[in-house]
Amino acid sequence: MHTEVRLKKGEIIDRALRRLKKKLDKEGTLKELRNRRHYEKPSEIKRKAKQHRH
Repeated sequence: MHTEVRLKKGEIIDRALRRLKKKLDKEGTLKELRNRRHYEKPSEIKRKAKQHRH
């Protein structure tokens, strides 16, 4: 997956970075990256889901 944001003529970098962050958030890229930082066994995932329901 490749996410790209092009600078518009005369646009400041901060605004382009903000657009990039919004785009990544919409795509769910950052969330997926955080989830992949460490491996969770399926049993751990089930246990967490069960705790959140209560």
